Amino acid sequence: MKRVLIPLAEGFEEIEAVTLIDVLRRAGVRVDVASLGETRVRGSHGITMDADLRIDETRAADYDLMALPGGMPGTLHLREDPRVLRLVREMDAADKALAAVCAAPSVLAEAGVLKGRRATVHPSAVSFLTDAQFDDSRVVRDGRIVTGKAAGAAMEFAFALVEQLLGPEKVEEVNRSMFARL
Repeated sequence: MKRVLIPLAEGFEEIEAVTLIDVLRRAGVRVDVASLGETRVRGSHGITMDADLRIDETRAADYDLMALPGGMPGTLHLREDPRVLRLVREMDAADKALAAVCAAPSVLAEAGVLKGRRATVHPSAVSFLTDAQFDDSRVVRDGRIVTGKAAGAAMEFAFALVEQLLGPEKVEEVNRSMFARL
């Protein structure tokens, strides 16, 4: 079974986090939601979620993919957290998949893993992609790194992660019950 780590910081974007968790679990992926602090985490629009564990209890070696939801100030908290940056770098060094949506690709940039790669990001965070080639598409896949533009692309982004982990057949299987893709 594939395993995905989704860190949640105070001020995360709820649509992005819940869509990722839901679609990946429908695909049969084990998703661990990890908080940076307390296990109860409040999103940027006041919705509270309970994490499965704390970030200190995670190891990069245990995961196939790490996906970062955006949101403000959630992205800032992720980008400033040395534990998150360490996990991103460890995942990258082990050639594991990384993903980030909305402003969160700036976390990947801060960790130094987007150098020379194509990536998308929310327009408000383009300036953080100094070492990456900005692509204005809704979802961009460059090898094992997938980035999404904004909350409106959350479903498309989630399906891109299912495809990255399990292939296009699994995307079609999950979509047959959701009718999400056009």
